[in-house]
Amino acid sequence: MNIAMLSYHTCPLATLGGKHTGGMNVYVHELTRHLGSLGIHVDVFTRSQDEHVPHVLHDLGYGNRVVHITAGPESPTPKNDLPLYLPEFAKGILKFSESKGIQYDLIHSHYWMSGVAAEFLKNRWNVPVIQMFHTLGVMKNRIARSESEKESPLRIESEKKIVAFSNRIVIATPAEKDQLISNYQADEKKLVIIPPGVDTTRFYPIPEDEARAVIGVPSGNCMILFVGRIEPLKGIETLLRAIALMLQTEEIEECNYYLAIIGGEPDGNGDDMNSEMARLQKLSRELGIHDTVIFLGKRSQETLPYYYSAAQVVVVPSLYESFGMVALEAMACGVPVIASQVGGLPYLVQDGKTGYVIPDGNPEILKQRLMQLIETPALREEMCSQAVEYARSYDWSLIAKKVADLYKSVLEN
Repeated sequence: MNIAMLSYHTCPLATLGGKHTGGMNVYVHELTRHLGSLGIHVDVFTRSQDEHVPHVLHDLGYGNRVVHITAGPESPTPKNDLPLYLPEFAKGILKFSESKGIQYDLIHSHYWMSGVAAEFLKNRWNVPVIQMFHTLGVMKNRIARSESEKESPLRIESEKKIVAFSNRIVIATPAEKDQLISNYQADEKKLVIIPPGVDTTRFYPIPEDEARAVIGVPSGNCMILFVGRIEPLKGIETLLRAIALMLQTEEIEECNYYLAIIGGEPDGNGDDMNSEMARLQKLSRELGIHDTVIFLGKRSQETLPYYYSAAQVVVVPSLYESFGMVALEAMACGVPVIASQVGGLPYLVQDGKTGYVIPDGNPEILKQRLMQLIETPALREEMCSQAVEYARSYDWSLIAKKVADLYKSVLEN
């Protein structure tokens, strides 16, 4: 079985925490690797963003390839300009398949821009398309604070077209199912719930002292951790305000704790530091917590288990999250998670067992839950063991098997 996996705007090999890198990169990377272990050949097609990187890489194992297609400038490009190069991207995939003499049985596309390219290829190859959106434009627009944060009408219309022509749409949770049906009039028969997975051979509990020694966290310090892209919908402002409220609380005054934020470019200038990073750094100074908050910048996937295992709690304060892979990775490392009650997070974090689910945008409640976990080691320890056990049910070997079964079912029909 040959699969053409489309990940147009972001490469599965990219370092996490950048402007356009996050859970989707991990998803494509891990799914491809585990499909390979099942004997399924996958070529992942992505837009080339660096002329010095080889166009074909074998970094995913099992003979599976990451193919960088030249489409527009071979450099990071503003996201609003990327749709302009989709026709060139799709034609580049055609050219690659012809040059290699390979015929693909199925297209698996990720995010709406890849879906646009998938329609072109579907018509040329006469093969089925499986789509995964990861996020939806309509949902992002609902939490946008300004016109500049809203998704384009092109994205919304493209998503509607993709919903119509796709043979199947993989969704992470029942919440996403309801969103697609109510906002895009999706055919319920096309929707298949298969959550993302976690690599339990990489994400597992590391003894806290050993993890702290690797990343340089002094023993005795209490680390609260955020991991993700630095953008408004991630709700980091709520977390900063919760930390400020904690500083005003006398009973936690003796606890030597701090907040570590992984993601973005904290020391860059101009395009290297996005406006949200600058805003959050300014806010931390205004709140008087700049000595308590550390902006660490991007970190590789390989180092994340050490950061998770060194933390007392991981916070996912998002205003919108289709699933929340950070929460799953943290739980696999035996760390309780406090997450917003949005999107897929309430389906993932078991409230009171593996962490807490709280209203989004509420720093007061977040402060209360943080203090509860920090001040009650026995509660935290109980949640840690329950989190590890729960995360095992999401092991990538199990999830990849479900995706492979979906491929077979679509091709048989």
